[in-house]
Amino acid sequence: MTTSLEELTRLTDAAAAAAPIWRASSADDRAAWLTAIADALDAHVDELVEIADRETRLGATRLRGEVGRTTGQLRLFASVVTEGSYLELIVDDAASDATPPRPELRRMLIGVGPVAVFSASNFPFAFSVLGGDTASAFAAGNPVIVKAHSGHPELSRRTAAIAADALAAAGAPDGSIALIEGREAGNALVQHPVIQAAGFTGSVSGGRALFDLATGRPDPIPFYGELGSVNPVVVTPGAAAARVAELATGLVGSFTLGVGQFCTKPGVVFIPADTGFEDVVAASVAAAAGGPLLTDRITSAFPDGIRDLLTDSSVEILAHGAETADGARPVVLTTDAAAVTARAETLLAEVFGPVTLLVRYGDAAELRAALAAVPGSLTATLHSEPGEDVADVVELLQLRAGRVLFAGWPTGVAVTWSQQHGGPWPATTSLHTSVGATAVRRFLRPVVYQDAPEALLPAPLRDASLASLPHRRNGVLQVPSA
Repeated sequence: MTTSLEELTRLTDAAAAAAPIWRASSADDRAAWLTAIADALDAHVDELVEIADRETRLGATRLRGEVGRTTGQLRLFASVVTEGSYLELIVDDAASDATPPRPELRRMLIGVGPVAVFSASNFPFAFSVLGGDTASAFAAGNPVIVKAHSGHPELSRRTAAIAADALAAAGAPDGSIALIEGREAGNALVQHPVIQAAGFTGSVSGGRALFDLATGRPDPIPFYGELGSVNPVVVTPGAAAARVAELATGLVGSFTLGVGQFCTKPGVVFIPADTGFEDVVAASVAAAAGGPLLTDRITSAFPDGIRDLLTDSSVEILAHGAETADGARPVVLTTDAAAVTARAETLLAEVFGPVTLLVRYGDAAELRAALAAVPGSLTATLHSEPGEDVADVVELLQLRAGRVLFAGWPTGVAVTWSQQHGGPWPATTSLHTSVGATAVRRFLRPVVYQDAPEALLPAPLRDASLASLPHRRNGVLQVPSA
């Protein structure tokens, strides 16, 4: 099913009409709209999980949990709206005795306007029609048009219908949410003059194509893409000696979670040579199960990606997981740090699915050189022991990723105020997060009102509202008492 350009025009016209209403909506109304969507998803969870499992084969348990994450995310953004600090309210009072004299200036963030959201395949709820991009765009005060992912079209249509009904019943304007389908319609959407920003989760090639369309418009718009990520892990000699079995088990569990289809999968693991780490991983992975991948395209790309890695003479297959009758079988590959340093473009290419690459290093210099070649990632992980000098490793890892983990595994992303889910290219196209409260910042822009009459100011910038909202006045932070 493909959305016609005529239908796209009708939907963008409706979104354009809804945008001023969303922008001017009160915090209470906007929070109520977000909560209404969350409540509706919870009410339809059995129906939605059945559809999702049929289309994605991710399993009812995983999918039900994902619905809970999605509704929790919507409610988090409702609390962001009512808390108010996301508006970044700032007032500088007029000062006639300043040099030069200063006018009254009141600054806040407002919604950019209609937002395009491109769904992901691997999280059919949390990164799809009502995922973080849509939730944060709504919280910022913008209507949304979603481009459905071809991997779960029926689920996308039903989810969008439930959301539209919930918003209408809660009093939100027509045009608040819409769904389109088809690559041509998606390309046209990101180029449409009504659209003021876009969010995307998917492949580097697909994201780069849309990024170029968004920035190549006569009026370029911000494009927030979450693309490829190998999520490097470093195991120090001390960690390997102290807890090799624990680390091997943790690695296997992480890179095979969700059949290796998490964007935070540890795809490359730097291990000290001659510590027996590889043997323990090989033994641990033997019982690890694979399973079906999300789409036919992903299924065919998985063995192709492994073959591409194996074309390098340094790469060998260390071990496979358990045989599976349906889908991808886990695999562990090995190489060395010198090869990664010399041929990073080949050896550090992301392969979507249950595969990880162990990279042996002989000393700290070899490790640093290889880490310097690692592309931008969503996460970077360090496993070390107290007393080891790892400051330079931490510095390299924080240059490579938006989230640095210590003694853990990167799969799993907490939806919180402090979360950063983003990283240098090619992990993302921007500095912002796509998960957590500050994801709202992507779909806002600053406006300053100079010497504005009280009646013409947006409500949050009026003194009566400022009394109950966090703001900065004449450079001093004002935090209302609870």
